[in-house]
Amino acid sequence: MVGVTGVDELNAVEEFDELGPVDWIVVEFPGSRFNGEIAVALDDLVERDLVRVLDLLVLKKDADGSLEAFELSDLEDGEVGQLRSYEAELAMLLSEDDVVGVAAAIEPGSSAAVLVWENKWAAPFASAVRGSGGQLVASGRIPIQALLAALEADEEAEAVADEAPSENAGSSSTETM
Repeated sequence: MVGVTGVDELNAVEEFDELGPVDWIVVEFPGSRFNGEIAVALDDLVERDLVRVLDLLVLKKDADGSLEAFELSDLEDGEVGQLRSYEAELAMLLSEDDVVGVAAAIEPGSSAAVLVWENKWAAPFASAVRGSGGQLVASGRIPIQALLAALEADEEAEAVADEAPSENAGSSSTETM
């Protein structure tokens, strides 16, 4: 017979198996202009059951480099807006070492939001991968700035190619396939 602890452990394993990929981001707000406007977009994703917020932290780095970390309950409503609604559900995954690491990336005189979320939309696929004996061995993300730069470079290369005289201009040879 399985004891209560065994049942709880089994349930935890089953819940973990159904978990989607977990991502995190740090968004910097130069001049500490964080005002919680991102809450509307985040709420939309949560309401559509695409993501689940697992952790959320706000950091403020003074001009002298000193850092303050804030939980949502520490901030004014004007700063966090609707983000406060996630406070009771947060898993508090970020460690002190995580905060120190993130702080190094933030410019003095700025604030930042650190967001950890589960991609619920991908949970069935992730569960199928694990059920098939697969495991994630690499992952990545292409920053939108890099994507835009690549697209712009492609457009410029096409424009240059369109303006260049064709090598076959004036040639009478015919190619066949």
